[in-house]
Amino acid sequence: MVMSSSVRLWLAPSVVLITSLAIWGVLRYPHLPDRIPEHIGSDGVDAWTDRSVGSAFALVFVYAGVTLLLAGVAELTLRAARRAELPDGGAVPSAGGESPPWRVKRPLTRASALRNARALLVLNACVGISFLVGCGVLWRSAPVREVSGWLFAAMLAPILAGTAVTVAAAVRGR
Repeated sequence: MVMSSSVRLWLAPSVVLITSLAIWGVLRYPHLPDRIPEHIGSDGVDAWTDRSVGSAFALVFVYAGVTLLLAGVAELTLRAARRAELPDGGAVPSAGGESPPWRVKRPLTRASALRNARALLVLNACVGISFLVGCGVLWRSAPVREVSGWLFAAMLAPILAGTAVTVAAAVRGR
C-alpha cells in the first residue's frame, strides 16, 4: 500500500518511537537479568519469564504491529468515499423509509477524513509512549518485583489522551 503524504508525515512520531525503543532495547539486552517481567499486576510483577529476544522485545513487536494496523486504517479512511460523495448524500434506506445522513458511518468531507486519519496516528503515538513506559519497567537491570504506584497511570494517561483526540475528531466530522 502506497501511503499518502498526509499519513507518512503524521506517522513520523511513531516511527521515531519504534526506532528509539528498538535501539534502547538492543543496548539494554546484554545487561538484562536472566529472568525478566512477563506480567505486571496491581501488586507489582507477578509473572517472570526467561530472557529471550521474543520476551524482551515483545512490546516493541506489538507496537510495530499496532503501528502497521493503524497506519493502514488511517490510509483506508482517506481512500473511502466520503458521505457527501455517496448517492443521495449518504442517506441509507431502512424499512421505515430513509435514514438521516448522519447515520452513515463515514466522514462527511475530505477534511474530516484527514482529521480522523491524523487522530488515529496521534492515538498510535500515544500507545507508543505508553509502551515506552512499559519497556522502562521490563528492561530494568535487576529482577525487582516492586513497581511504582504511578506506573499504571503513566501507561494509561497517554492512551486516554489519544483516545480523546480520536473521539473528538470523529464527532467533529459528523
